[in-house]
Parts: sequence; structure tokens; C-alpha cells
Amino acid sequence: MQLIPYLSFNGDCRAAFDFYRDVLGGEIVERMTWGESPMAADMPAETHAHVMHSQLRAGDAVIMGADSPGCGAQSSAGTGGCINISVESTEHAERIWAALSDGAQQVRMPLQPTFWAQRFGMLVDRFGQPWMVNAMPAA
Repeated sequence: MQLIPYLSFNGDCRAAFDFYRDVLGGEIVERMTWGESPMAADMPAETHAHVMHSQLRAGDAVIMGADSPGCGAQSSAGTGGCINISVESTEHAERIWAALSDGAQQVRMPLQPTFWAQRFGMLVDRFGQPWMVNAMPAA
């Protein structure tokens, strides 16, 4: 079994996934717009350039997402979550943190040593997506 986070955006999924690709050193392996889908005729023209589905692979990790207003983190239903990324070195954590925090909407906890991790920090990135960054201690 593999659990895959599916992120919801309101028109900026393409920009967000391009940013995450660069931050995580991954690649976009799938991307389709609403206009490219068989549902295009039933969708408003202003949504045709929006992303219907995107998939990013970085090493063994996968995240997926779409421009789907009213779903997931963009919802006002009181649900939510965040992406937790765990890496093996403080240098890797600091590089990812620097990239994610550039233009961040909020730093909830600065990247710092904790009793459970070499580094840990929480932020909300420029796209409104919450992240936790962990550099776990060597085993």
C-alpha cells in the first residue's frame, strides 16, 4: 500500500507543482488540464487551462493535485492537513526549508533542533499549503 497526498488548489496548481518539482528535485510525470479532458465541453471556458490532475515524483515519494475549489485544504469545512517531509541530513532539510519558505504565507515554527529531530519546522508556503520539514537523527 502507498498513501499519496492529493492537494487541492484554486487555479494555481500548475505553478505550485512546478515549484514543488524544483524544491524537491522531482519531475512532473502526469499533468492534464480540464480543457484537455473529455469533460471539457461541460466545463466553463475559464477553467480549461486549470489543472485537472498533476502528479509529481521525487525519489520514491509521490504527491498529486488539481485545481478543485471546495476540496481539501482550500475548503472551509474545517478539514485540513499538511505535507510532512523527512530527510536524512540537516543540510537537505535546510535547503528544502529555504526554498519552501521563500514567499511563505506563514512560518508556524522556524526550522530548529528539537528533542525528536536534528531539525524541524512548520510553514505555510506561497500557495497556502502547510508543510512540516524533518531532519531525523541518524539511527
